[in-house]
Amino acid sequence: MTVIYEDNHIIVINKTASEIVQGDKTGDTPLSETVKQYIKEKYAKPGNVFIGVTHRLDRPVSGLVILAKTSKALSRLNEMFKNSEVKKTYWAIVKEIPKEPEGELVHFLVRNEKQNKSYAYEKEVPGSKKAILYYRLIGRSQNYYLLEVDLKTGRHHQIRCQLAKMGCPIKGDLKYGFPRSNPDGSICLHARRVRFIHPVSKEVIELDAPVPIGNLWNGFEIF
Repeated sequence: MTVIYEDNHIIVINKTASEIVQGDKTGDTPLSETVKQYIKEKYAKPGNVFIGVTHRLDRPVSGLVILAKTSKALSRLNEMFKNSEVKKTYWAIVKEIPKEPEGELVHFLVRNEKQNKSYAYEKEVPGSKKAILYYRLIGRSQNYYLLEVDLKTGRHHQIRCQLAKMGCPIKGDLKYGFPRSNPDGSICLHARRVRFIHPVSKEVIELDAPVPIGNLWNGFEIF
């Protein structure tokens, strides 16, 4: 577990692709429990440790996760996420070059709970939610392209679904049309940067998460 930032109210972790943020049917230890244990040991805290989950990252995605250490921070962060006051930037590796080097994608997403998958439509359809993101091409390697994505809305599998709809599925993402999985089960989507006003101190917090170790992420010529 890699801690990127910590104070009395919040802790920000650079999640690996194999970790789950909250417990699920797999029964695997979630990140929230790992962080509780870390705080308990680091500060020799007796009894239960409070950790509040403010948002999630899909299991195969790596990068920044903000957790609350106090109930005050949790309620304020929940409100900030609801009001899109936390700016999140992602990096994605794709095989196909986008038709335009940058642009805004607007789709209407319908979530299929049974398949745990979202479907993108050009026009509003029953049960759909509007999804907006801005992407730009920021790097290339011998075989792949690196996109930077700014989320304007936070929908289920939004980046994965919208980039696939554009003809650029994320490397390793079988669910959204990439032909091959990654050996470690990850997809090449990384929550690279967050920017927000601290829920208690009101300072501006801007944090970057180092990319996963390996030649793939480090082999890009950044524009």
